[in-house]
Amino acid sequence: MMDKDRTIEEILDIELAMFLSVNSEQTSGCQDHPESFKLHRRAQFSVWSFDTLASYLEDLRRAEASGKNLMRQKYARMQGLIPQENTNPLIDAIVRIKIGWQEEMFRKYPALMRGARPLTDAEENARMTSFETYARGELETYSDRTLELLHADMVAKRERGINVSEEVYEFLVKESGYASLQEAELKLGERRGEEKRGWPDPHRKRP
Repeated sequence: MMDKDRTIEEILDIELAMFLSVNSEQTSGCQDHPESFKLHRRAQFSVWSFDTLASYLEDLRRAEASGKNLMRQKYARMQGLIPQENTNPLIDAIVRIKIGWQEEMFRKYPALMRGARPLTDAEENARMTSFETYARGELETYSDRTLELLHADMVAKRERGINVSEEVYEFLVKESGYASLQEAELKLGERRGEEKRGWPDPHRKRP
């Protein structure tokens, strides 16, 4: 496990350095919160196999050595600023699996998912890039080897009835102090109800 943890931290170090050098207009101010960036990326990588992580770390190292910034490429693709370069069909396969898991999250945890990205390109709005666009932009930066390993990870999880989105959100809510997704959903739902009734929200920051 230490090898996996160390690999994730190496990935985060390289990704953060790349992320902080992206034009801030493309990242919507996210660069002001590097620890939040690392937390969400750590949650994503926590559910990957060691082999997939090791392959992606190699992708990052190769990019770094050649002066290529995968974070810049991702955000540029998300915004349609550069043409698609990676046409590996596994990208579509992975996106379909991820959207299916995300749809289940919206059904099971509506309060928790209230602020999440719109699910598909058809639902995308000016305020937020869709989950589908974000996923494609990122997956296109992966090597064929990483895509093959990640797809295999996802298929294996799906066959075992595991929702990877649920695993990622479970990691995040526990880091936020909740015992489980169910507790987070209940507490956030209660807070939403109080806001609708005009009750003061004790968790809202005061000016």
